[in-house]
Amino acid sequence: MTEILIQGGRIITAVDDYRADILIKDGRIDTIAREIHSDTATVHDASNLFVLPGGVDVHTHMEFPLGSAETCDTFETGTRSAAFGGTTTIIDFALQKKGETPKQTLDQRLAVAQPKACVDYSFHLILTHITPQTLAELPDLINRDGISSFKMFMAYPGVLMVEDADIFRSMRTVGNHGGMINLHAENGGVIQVLIEEALAQGNTSPKYHSLTRPRIMEAEATHRAIRLAELAEIPVYIVHLSAKEALDAVVEARDRGIEAYAETCPHYLFLTIEEYDRPGFEAAKFVMTPPLREADCQHALWRGLKFDDLQIVSTDHCPFCFNENPFGINRSKQLGRDNFEQIPNGAPGVELRIPLLFDGGVLTHRLSLNRFVQLTATAPAKMFGLFPRKGTIAVGSDADIILFDPQKSHIISASTHHSNVDYSLYEGRSVTGKVEKVFLRGKLIVDGDQWYGTPGSGQFLRRSASGRV
Repeated sequence: MTEILIQGGRIITAVDDYRADILIKDGRIDTIAREIHSDTATVHDASNLFVLPGGVDVHTHMEFPLGSAETCDTFETGTRSAAFGGTTTIIDFALQKKGETPKQTLDQRLAVAQPKACVDYSFHLILTHITPQTLAELPDLINRDGISSFKMFMAYPGVLMVEDADIFRSMRTVGNHGGMINLHAENGGVIQVLIEEALAQGNTSPKYHSLTRPRIMEAEATHRAIRLAELAEIPVYIVHLSAKEALDAVVEARDRGIEAYAETCPHYLFLTIEEYDRPGFEAAKFVMTPPLREADCQHALWRGLKFDDLQIVSTDHCPFCFNENPFGINRSKQLGRDNFEQIPNGAPGVELRIPLLFDGGVLTHRLSLNRFVQLTATAPAKMFGLFPRKGTIAVGSDADIILFDPQKSHIISASTHHSNVDYSLYEGRSVTGKVEKVFLRGKLIVDGDQWYGTPGSGQFLRRSASGRV
């Protein structure tokens, strides 16, 4: 029996804040007490450190195909990067290709992830091709395979976009089995008109990615998504919400008692539309969807986090290198140098969520310590059927634990992160608060700058119902 003893730390969960020792046996938390003594356990001193539950990031894209492009992080490099940032569980995506059944999609994605993942993982299944056979498979995926969330796109016509009728059919099918639909909410048809107009006028630079995806089209789609879910009588989850007007739609629905949930991402909290004014092609680093917004949206998002109109902060880690080398043009932003529509949409960040939110949320008094843990670990685990195995520090839970130094400052740089991507959205930013040690099911996988994890040690997680919080 493997025993680990974490002594003298300040344990912080979504509801607790106290000092105690934690005894871990065989990967789970066995005992929490004021003082624990053991002659057989390996001891880790947590004096002057916070003891936090491992982070749960419910929106990542490892080895993810996006048209002719593919993200540059593998499941190995991406989950290692996540671990160094204190994230011990991710929920990635399995993308249904045309002609594929959902079960085939899941099996293929599992085969890619299983030998490489260094932290625990699950998948949302992206539905793109809705047929009677597709709908017939969804209950088994929920009840047998533990895939209880399905993503659908209201954007990217002809590639990923699904019509409202198929969204509604899918909602009704999964709703009776504890499933939830996650929606990328933008009005794809109108946005496509704006893109075509911009290109026809010779406007090809990265800033037109932002100018052709206006806030109001995110708001319209968010409102429509919520109304579809209201009619289907199931919860709905809006991914990567960025615009104040979209948040207004969520707030209005929640005020009426509708189970409307949403996440936002660090880049919307800390960066603004001004990044698109960078000279030359540099602005392509910030091409993600939805795009960065004006500062007034940031204020609205922070308020939404404080008052639980936004439930989760995920990263939408979707990394493409800025330069063509060393991974080739199809993993690089350079794919769209002559046409903003061809720039691979996505940005890195899986390693930075926890330190950024601590520095920019807790230390600025926008978030309490408990709310910080709620947003990064507990709420994601509850929302997507992983709690209490994940997302908290409690007897019987998996021993996914972070030792976090709240006073240690460091500089964010692409030269020190552990992702394959060759740039950082926050290059040169100083933050206070650093992950010191990370335990995955009781095994030490990060110790300062040292990596002790192994590819394939991450476990696939079968989840219970989503959207039940």
